[in-house]
Amino acid sequence: MNTRVVLFALCALGLVARPARAQEVLDRIVAIVGTRAILASEVEEEFVQAQAQGQPLPPDSASRMAIRRQILDRIIELEVLVQQAQRDTAIKITEQEVLDQVEQTYQNVRKQFRSENEFRDQIRQAHFGSIEEWRRWLADQQRRELYAQRLIEAQKQAGKLRPIPPTDAQMREFWEQNKDQQPRRPETVSFRQIVIRPVPDSAAKRIARARAESLMVELRRGADFATAAKRFSDDSGSAAQGGELGWFRRGVMVKEFEDMAFHLRPGEISPVVETPFGFHIIKVERTQPAEILARHILITPEISSAQVVIARHLADSLHDLLVQDPVGSGVTLGSKFDQLAKTYADPLEPKLAEDAPLTELPPEYQQLFTNDTTLGLKPVVAEGLNTQHMKIVVLEVTARKGAGELAYEDVKLRIRASLSDQLAIKHFVDQLKRQTYIDIRL
Repeated sequence: MNTRVVLFALCALGLVARPARAQEVLDRIVAIVGTRAILASEVEEEFVQAQAQGQPLPPDSASRMAIRRQILDRIIELEVLVQQAQRDTAIKITEQEVLDQVEQTYQNVRKQFRSENEFRDQIRQAHFGSIEEWRRWLADQQRRELYAQRLIEAQKQAGKLRPIPPTDAQMREFWEQNKDQQPRRPETVSFRQIVIRPVPDSAAKRIARARAESLMVELRRGADFATAAKRFSDDSGSAAQGGELGWFRRGVMVKEFEDMAFHLRPGEISPVVETPFGFHIIKVERTQPAEILARHILITPEISSAQVVIARHLADSLHDLLVQDPVGSGVTLGSKFDQLAKTYADPLEPKLAEDAPLTELPPEYQQLFTNDTTLGLKPVVAEGLNTQHMKIVVLEVTARKGAGELAYEDVKLRIRASLSDQLAIKHFVDQLKRQTYIDIRL
């Protein structure tokens, strides 16, 4: 494995090279934030990380010292967030959360290496005495990051961290500083769509519910949930992980699922819950304020060929309505499309796609857009045919953009959104800094 690639991957995953102990003859305090001292070695760790990631560093000592001061400022900002979060009794970070993240990072790093010896050699090159020393260091980093993230999230949810609109000058300055790192603009397509999903008939739903209820009984009698999820769940995204959904808050899942999940106690298994996706059995593993860790098993009803024919007939009928000349009616194709979408489209599917990268679209879309580069109404598309996730789509292409270099106008809206959040966080951090004892000695 290429050493430069390895170093970059390790930095990205949390294993950074630390200054050699031989050079750590004397550490010193470079700042005090509240009751915590920040050491020169902490600044050097981030300085070395920047080097390992390929960041060009100036040759003169004055410029290097300026970079170290920028790093120290970032450490101070993180520290004031951490200390504020620790004072907030509503913000909880469990050791299990930290250990889970450390383990995930460990696994991601370990699989980069062909052998355990190669992995341990890289640990030593990063100036950690052992894997356990690295894990302890990583746990401390993860814990601090979690505290800062939770504080920011809590402020947003309480409406105390509202976006601050940037000026055009700030947006252009951000663009000038970052445009060289931007990837090329991919070929994109904008379209509106009406997604029709074949629905199971009543007999298929009865069979699926009966399967789910039978499985629920076995789980409540002590059957292993993760094993059952791997064997029986129709959710391809979570089944292989034993139904694991990770931590989530309200607003992520569909309402019926959340209403049940957020009323369960840890270890409790839900009754069968019906959603537009099918029938779920839910088990909550752990809870913390406004967030839960859960698993689920999904049983989806079979879709008969007759139901597929019905859905296709509906899509074809909507397409025919859109093809009809609306002359004299005063109705544009766009408004007619929107009216039909409001009535017939699957409410869980997006109705509009703006500047969607062509290569990120489903294969059926890619094939259509590659073979036909014109704008306007397109033939009906059948996606995922012969699967439980099939859908039939009526769509109209409204715009296309070829691949090329990104321009300011291409990313202006993203820059505004990103800077708005950054400015709000900076304003909050500045307030905390004014309320915190800070003594800089660098």
